[in-house]
This record gives sequence, structure tokens and C-alpha cells, in this order.
Amino acid sequence: MTLSVTFLGTSGAVPTVERNPSSIYVRREGDAFLFDAGEGTQRQMMRYGTGFDVEAVFLTHVHGDHVLGLPGLVQTWGFHDREAPLDVYTPQGTGDAVRDLITAVGAAPSFRLDVHEVSPGETVLDREAYGIEAFHTEHRTNAVGYALVEDDRTGRFDREHAEELGVPVGPKFSALHAGNPVELEDGTVVEPEQVVGDPRPGRKLVYTGDTRPTDATVAVAEDADLLIHDATFTDDDAERATQTAHSTAGEAGRIAREAGATRLALTHVSSRYGGQLGPLKADAQAEYTGHVTVAHDGLDIDVPYPE
Repeated sequence: MTLSVTFLGTSGAVPTVERNPSSIYVRREGDAFLFDAGEGTQRQMMRYGTGFDVEAVFLTHVHGDHVLGLPGLVQTWGFHDREAPLDVYTPQGTGDAVRDLITAVGAAPSFRLDVHEVSPGETVLDREAYGIEAFHTEHRTNAVGYALVEDDRTGRFDREHAEELGVPVGPKFSALHAGNPVELEDGTVVEPEQVVGDPRPGRKLVYTGDTRPTDATVAVAEDADLLIHDATFTDDDAERATQTAHSTAGEAGRIAREAGATRLALTHVSSRYGGQLGPLKADAQAEYTGHVTVAHDGLDIDVPYPE
């Protein structure tokens, strides 16, 4: 079951030649989502071949570098005769601004587009095997982060033991793995727990958007397989990070360490650093011994199941 991330934009507020403003494309098997949509997002989608089959857009906040790509993208979908509905999620109190932005230079979309205001702690998308929930972040405006959290998976099926118990190969195997007891020809009943192991955890993907480090991020990112965290500044510019309500790479590393995240991707990199990304990675690694990546536009990360 695929869970992958393509970074479409990894710059801070000011784009650079190498970096577009913020946007992340997430695919979970047949479902596709955008998290933020900075200026030029649609071109990045074409450049990196993600496809346009997005069913929902999740905005962390309505600063321009996170939303100005949305009107053009919506118009392009209209030009392509999109019929599928689109849901846009945005922090509480910002829905009208998003609606005004979408229609600022044109008529309302030709397809159904619903804007939903969300609050921290709310499950904003609830699917059979996973959900997407909003969590508290701390920025200069109403802002949230988002976590895609999969349900636990069924435990491993012990085929060898099932055969030892006399279960014939075939439908009874599937019934047991699905949690149903089966009766053998001699009347013996085999219970699922005899041949199915403990539930296995699903995957967790967490994206903060712009934020100061928060306890809420630590809580929601506990044991996350991938934490994508604001790392606008190096630790040398910590004062500037505080003034602008962003995080340093070291602070992102500390959050990842405290949460026990498996992997950390740093994003929203200030244009002041140009291509000098070594200090950002070093600051994060000074706090966190897991896998650290300074994200760049076009980076693909596949999120595997936990061991």
C-alpha cells in the first residue's frame, strides 16, 4: 500500500531559483492530496509528474506563500473539465478569505468546491483505513498542522501453525485472518488469536506548516514514520525564528527526538541560505540521531510500514 510524499515547494516566504513556495503532494494508494499550495504549485505538479487527481487541499494557514497557487490550480482544473468535487480545508476563521481568493479573478469553479474550516484536534477526513487530523501549531495567524494516521493492520497469519492445527488451505485461512473462528471437520473450533499475531501499527505522516516548536507537535508526531517540520532558520538565527514564529533546524530536530519520529524532513528553508544547507542539517542532527533530510523541490519520499 503506497504512501509517498513529493515536495513541490520547499522555500520560505520568498521563492528562489531552486525552490518554489510551500506545497506538498501526498499519495496514499489511489488517494491524492495537496498540503498547502504556494504560487506555481500547478507547474511543479507538471514538472515532477504527480498528476492532477487531487481530491482535497489542506491549508495550514493563509499566508501568500502557502495559498497563492490555489486560484490558478482551480482554474486549470476547470479548463480541463474537472467534474470531481474538491474539498479545501483551512484553519478556523479563514474560510471566507480562501473563498474570496479562489474567485478573485474569475467566476466560481464549474465543479463543486467546498471550503471547510477546521480546528486543532479535529479529524477532518475519516476513511476506512486512515484519517487526517488537524493539530495546534503556533504561527502569526490562525494555523494548524495535519497528520495522516493509518489504522492498525491485522497481525501476521501463522500459516504453519494453522496447518498444524488441521486448518485446510483455502477459505478458512482467509476467515481466520479476518478475525472469524472456523470449525474443522472433526468439530474442533480454531480461534483467530491462535494463528494471527498482534495487530501491527499503520504509518503516520505529520506536516507542521509554519510554526514555532510546540508540545502539540510532539504529541501528534509520537512514533511518526515521517515528520515534515518547519526549519526556516539555522540555530544561529534563533532570534529571528522567534520573532517570525518559525522554527530553527535544531528545534525541529528536538521535536523529532522527543516524538520518537523515525525520519525528519526539514522544509520552508529561508532564501538567505542559498545552497548552503549543511548547517541546517548539522543543527538538526545535533538534536536528533534519526534520518534527517533537508527537503528540496522534487524530492520523493516513500514511507514504508514500520518494522
